[in-house]
Amino acid sequence: MPSYRDEAIVLRTQRLGEADRIVTLLTRGRGRVRAVAKGVRRTGSRFGARLEPFGHVDLQLHEGRSLDTVTQAESLQSYGAELSGDYPRWTSGTAMLEAAERLTPVEREPSVQQYLLLVGGLRTLVSRTHDPSLILDAFLLRSLAIAGWSPSFWDCGLCTAPGPHRAFSITGGGALCTDCRPPGCATTAPETLALLGALLSGDWVLADASDPRHRREASGLAAALVTWHLERGLRSLPLVERG
Repeated sequence: MPSYRDEAIVLRTQRLGEADRIVTLLTRGRGRVRAVAKGVRRTGSRFGARLEPFGHVDLQLHEGRSLDTVTQAESLQSYGAELSGDYPRWTSGTAMLEAAERLTPVEREPSVQQYLLLVGGLRTLVSRTHDPSLILDAFLLRSLAIAGWSPSFWDCGLCTAPGPHRAFSITGGGALCTDCRPPGCATTAPETLALLGALLSGDWVLADASDPRHRREASGLAAALVTWHLERGLRSLPLVERG
């Protein structure tokens, strides 16, 4: 079998037999990959602890028909160890891992942007420079944008009429002008839409200065956007503490 080397973030693990695990990885070069890590549940495993969720690893793998096989693993960073003592950051990180897996639906399809976004998001979480809820929402919005589902938070999402607009439709592409606004469409606070736009563009000065009520509304809209496009919600989102 051909072998290859790649960097990866461990997204999820599941037991296989008595001593092995199936490891779901988001790799830099090959996108989402599932691989068998043999013997990692034994006490004397050479690299078992390195192949846990949140692990940033340098791997050597043998390519298989359905599952690859991990033959070597070197730890680059253990984000899990740094997040485990902080519940809000841990749950936000868990939601990021789940979103990264769900937004890379095709195995072995390269997705360098999603990989780099996830690495950057985890680094920001452990740096404690921003509120974890804001980091998560920024990650979700940017992940959707990479997947081709970026909503408009300023101009009309249907006719592109210049904003700002207060109406917001999950199914209508985001902010909507009065002409495109359907009956019953929700009205959103301008500050909330400004916050969502700042999270998408990386304007942390505006995001950090936002009011808690606008953060809560923005989080609800970000979660609704993810649920709509993925056709079901992220299981880990209800566990995330919101300010």
